Amino acid sequence: MHEETKGSKIVKWTLIIISVLFLFIMLILPLATVLTEALKSGWQVFWDAVSDEYTLKAVLLTLEATACAVVFNTIFGLFTAWSVTKFHFKGKKILTTLIDLPVTVSPVIAGLIFVLTFGRQSVLYPLLQELDIKVIFAVPGIILATIFVTFPFISRELIPVLESEGTDEEEAAALMGAKGLTIFRKITFPHIKWAFLYGIVLCAARAMGEFGAVSVLSGHLRGKTNTLPLHIEILFNEFKTVPAFAVSAILVIMAVIILIIRSVIEYKGKKES
Repeated sequence: MHEETKGSKIVKWTLIIISVLFLFIMLILPLATVLTEALKSGWQVFWDAVSDEYTLKAVLLTLEATACAVVFNTIFGLFTAWSVTKFHFKGKKILTTLIDLPVTVSPVIAGLIFVLTFGRQSVLYPLLQELDIKVIFAVPGIILATIFVTFPFISRELIPVLESEGTDEEEAAALMGAKGLTIFRKITFPHIKWAFLYGIVLCAARAMGEFGAVSVLSGHLRGKTNTLPLHIEILFNEFKTVPAFAVSAILVIMAVIILIIRSVIEYKGKKES
């Protein structure tokens, strides 16, 4: 027993050390490098980069696309999770498979799909032109791409929770005369609220960092269709290394804030359960 306990301690600390080293090399060291390089030339250079007109426009577009993606996918995620877990219908497996499609398809391919759907060669193009609606190389295309890549995050957080809860409480409330909205507000939502908030945080984090699909649809129009990741790429390609790292620091700060929010949600969710 003593040898087994001693051996288990060796295994435990070996795994802990490997995990810490992996996190340090793959996460902490790159983040520290970004912040160090961003401040290498001083605070004035850093401030000039992050307060630049094109940087501010990229930040606003990133936040706009993120907000639209979160709102749309919140509505879609709730409706989808509710229908999949509370109702039986033909095609349910097809629906759940389609929900996972954005995860399995490369973001670049997703961008190309939208180009084919709304571009000049599309059958929709004459109608869009007549209505003066621009999708490709315009803000609507950026928003569509961001919504697509973040499609599954909220629904996939809610579906397992709703399945584990079952339908007994909702059915009992319905038999007692409660309406659908009341059942959802009083019974269903309290069970899923932490998973719901967690899904929103994941959706927002993914939307802020999206590059592939947005890159295909944006056209890289500086000050118009460049999100933060695209703006960073342009600065780096122009050999403006310090400004590129300075703007990258904005994404790092956003990521840290989202990480803190996620940790708080996880803590409160576990505390209540």
